[in-house]
Amino acid sequence: MFKIGEFSKLTQVSIRMLRYYDETGLLKPAQTDKFSGYRLYSTEQIPALNKIIFLRDLGFNVAEIAAALNHWNNAFITARLESKRQEIQNIIHTEQNKLTKIDVAIKDIEGDKISVHYNVVTKNIPGCQVLSLRKIIPDYYAEGLLWKEMSVFAQDNGISVSSNTFSIYHDTEYKENDVDVELCAPVSAIGKDRGGFVYRHTEPVPIMACTMVYGAFQNIAGAYLSFANWLQEHNQYRMTGQSRQIVHRGPWNEENPEKFLTEIQIPLEAAGETNICPENYKL
Repeated sequence: MFKIGEFSKLTQVSIRMLRYYDETGLLKPAQTDKFSGYRLYSTEQIPALNKIIFLRDLGFNVAEIAAALNHWNNAFITARLESKRQEIQNIIHTEQNKLTKIDVAIKDIEGDKISVHYNVVTKNIPGCQVLSLRKIIPDYYAEGLLWKEMSVFAQDNGISVSSNTFSIYHDTEYKENDVDVELCAPVSAIGKDRGGFVYRHTEPVPIMACTMVYGAFQNIAGAYLSFANWLQEHNQYRMTGQSRQIVHRGPWNEENPEKFLTEIQIPLEAAGETNICPENYKL
């Protein structure tokens, strides 16, 4: 048997951590001297301690480590590791977005970024016959997966679609998750609805405010800010209906994000009309 100091030297784990593992129940001493109160450890406990350190270094918390120690078999540990891998990947994605925003902020502060002024124009958008796919997706970044699904469906079924595809956002507000998106691909012929794909005629929009966004998708936020300023100056209009987005140049036909070209469209109506629904926007 080893005193806690001796066990600490042999295992290269600090006394503080050994006491912590004792308090949390992860690794109790093999014995406690009833006269001195000293914690005593045995060599048989070293494999358990190694498992604790292994899981701790992978980011497992006390409860997760305890569960793993109580169910230590290949299938259970593999499942827990896969779950932890996905959790870490999600954290990396979130933190990477923060780093991108920090880089943009630094450029703004240093004055390296030229202020972009988005030109807003209004036009009449006629209705059109489209092949539609509408789903609730995890977030706006997942829209690309829907376009892949649309492309595969069109190719597998020999459907000729126009390149003037667009997205319709049906939510009445900006949402961080569970986004209601409809993909629309203009078609010349009507087919049979199946597998979530529907043929329909989109509604015409008499007054559509449009602006072109050049560069990476992060620039889209600035376009909506310009819309807000434009609407404040042109108070004869109010927002209505669902916004749309057309990616003329994106990841599928342009490698350089700085050369992306996205068109943002927001339906408007005269401010005096009674069916005003200004909330119907993700700004």
